[in-house]
Amino acid sequence: TFSLSLPLNMTTRTFTKLYNLVKVFLLLSLVFSGNILQRVTSLGINYGQVGNNLPSPDKVINLLRSLRITKTRIYDTNPQILSAFANSNIEIIVTIENQVLTLLQDPQQALQWVDSHIKPYVPATRITGIMVGNELYTGEDSSLIGYMMPAMINIHKALVQLGLDRYIQVSSPSSLAVLAESYPPSAGSFKPEVSSVMQQLLDFLEATKSPFWINAYPYFAYKDNPDKIPIDYVLFNRNIGMTDPNTRLHYDNMMYAQVDAVAFAAAKLGYRNIEVRVAETGWPSKGDAGEIGASPLNAATYNRNLMMRQFAGEGTPARRNSRLDVYIFALFNEDMKPGPTSEQNYGIFRPDGSLAYNLGFSTMSTTTANSESFTYSSSATKSMKKAKTSLEYWTILVLAIIPVVMSRLI
Repeated sequence: TFSLSLPLNMTTRTFTKLYNLVKVFLLLSLVFSGNILQRVTSLGINYGQVGNNLPSPDKVINLLRSLRITKTRIYDTNPQILSAFANSNIEIIVTIENQVLTLLQDPQQALQWVDSHIKPYVPATRITGIMVGNELYTGEDSSLIGYMMPAMINIHKALVQLGLDRYIQVSSPSSLAVLAESYPPSAGSFKPEVSSVMQQLLDFLEATKSPFWINAYPYFAYKDNPDKIPIDYVLFNRNIGMTDPNTRLHYDNMMYAQVDAVAFAAAKLGYRNIEVRVAETGWPSKGDAGEIGASPLNAATYNRNLMMRQFAGEGTPARRNSRLDVYIFALFNEDMKPGPTSEQNYGIFRPDGSLAYNLGFSTMSTTTANSESFTYSSSATKSMKKAKTSLEYWTILVLAIIPVVMSRLI
């Protein structure tokens, strides 16, 4: 047998230092455990403005704070919102409208755009990303996607020139229409007509260390094929799920399968490490007669289950060790959005600040968005308390055991 003998005083000093270091670490973990848990539960939400009865940006900030939401995205660069969010510590992603992209083909115009729409607000307003357009390829109209890469490159160069590229990422959210195949996830591939542009996009994202954003809506898949797609599979409820025959990875919900299909499509083009994030996902609480599945119950179930998975810090089956970033669509119902009834009813909240459906929060009054905060009444609170109690228990236990172990070793 091999043994190592140390002088008694050296052993004592060594273990005393070790004990003190471990004690400090565990105590700091205990002190900050509440903040860590709160940060894990925070997620992003899309703040649309296509309504004539929405609350002011100041009230929206208070609403987001009451939810402990620290990330949001808007679909323009509304100066009132960007000014209001100054010093709020809420991260905000802005969007360049599709109709502006032709202008940004000129590098000088892109520089002027960043100088006037972004620079005046940072760093007081935490602008962390610029989305160049939104769903530039839908499968029906491919005229816009050709403007995407020149605009993105010019915007990024403008950020570099103004010293803002370290804080602000540039990307462009895609719909799942860019995929030729998505089932099973390992078969994910881009359509031939967009493959070249996707290659350029992925090359840019890899070079700038930016994520690939997608808009993932299991609702649409279910609405179009309710007889073949189990409702529990799209709502994150307990179900048998599906196993990818090529990878043997098991999927218990459609959204994770959609995300991994994009990751596999990127890998087929040689980009295996691009992070895929969800720019939009949600479920409508109301729809027209033909919009199967649009209901308050399904909307509440989808978003509640999604939030619980966000709280757990889950990754997708193909990337279990990487927490999936998700932005829920949307904060408010928007009464002026064109299209079917569902388009106006994706909001978690009504414009008056009341919940559009029971999401598991305590009841809010109309004035809640102005001043009051509310708490989780769902199992999220129980999970948070249980996690913190467990951390406290193990911290105390370890602190008690270390001296005993030291005494035996010494």
